[in-house]
Amino acid sequence: MAIAPRTYRKARCRPPAARDVADALVENALRDLHGTPEQMYGRRKMTRYLRRHGHEVAFCTVDRLMRELGLNGVVRGRKQRTTIPAKDGIRAGDRLNRDFTAAAPNHVWVADFTYVSTWTGWAYVAFVFDAFSRAIVGWTTAATKTTALVSKALNMAVWRRGHYGHPVEPGLIFHTDAGSQYTSIKFTESLALQGLSASIGSVGDAYDNALAESIIGLFKTEVVNRHGPFKTLTEVEFAVMEWCDWYNNARLHSRLDYLTPAEYEAAYYAQQSPRRPALV
Repeated sequence: MAIAPRTYRKARCRPPAARDVADALVENALRDLHGTPEQMYGRRKMTRYLRRHGHEVAFCTVDRLMRELGLNGVVRGRKQRTTIPAKDGIRAGDRLNRDFTAAAPNHVWVADFTYVSTWTGWAYVAFVFDAFSRAIVGWTTAATKTTALVSKALNMAVWRRGHYGHPVEPGLIFHTDAGSQYTSIKFTESLALQGLSASIGSVGDAYDNALAESIIGLFKTEVVNRHGPFKTLTEVEFAVMEWCDWYNNARLHSRLDYLTPAEYEAAYYAQQSPRRPALV
């Protein structure tokens, strides 16, 4: 196809279009996320992330550029059932009835544990989540799935809340599945001593503990599937600590209006604080 010399010279001197410049800036920002936890974000969450970092970008633009760069958010896989019901079948009732909402922090906690395969055997990870902000308030890892595993996660949650100035008050609902670790006499006594109200869903029904199942699904997708296989329990422990810190303080959550759990709770406590009179 013949091109006139004047057309060629004009094209060489023409400055790049504003859209091309804007696209290049966003593409550089997307490439800079390689190797970071944020590279797991899908289109919607990536758009919110870029906006928080000064990029005035539309959802359709992020969708187009991520497709051009071959980027995709992580997709969850299926989760195996790990709940083993107590032999005697005696347990507390379900106080939530699948309503995983709370009016404030430290009103409703949900808990569960999962397994991670390592080269030296199974590692088990227990979590405690706050239903208000979806924050991970307690966690622990162990080589066995005993009552001590879930008790340590509970004790850590109670200590962390008190350590950061928001101690747990009696009456907090502590919801779990019907696993034998959570229905054991020792764990039940531990809840009673700390003034917490036990709530337990039915056996083999993931919906009765859907909030915990959902966040543990994120853990499997964002940590286990992404960084595994792990060699030792210690590697799992460090991976869990790093992910919990990122999850609470940096990860954007669509259910929290794209705030982090830490930001969401900080906004709540800021509203509750009484206004000081202006200095005259």
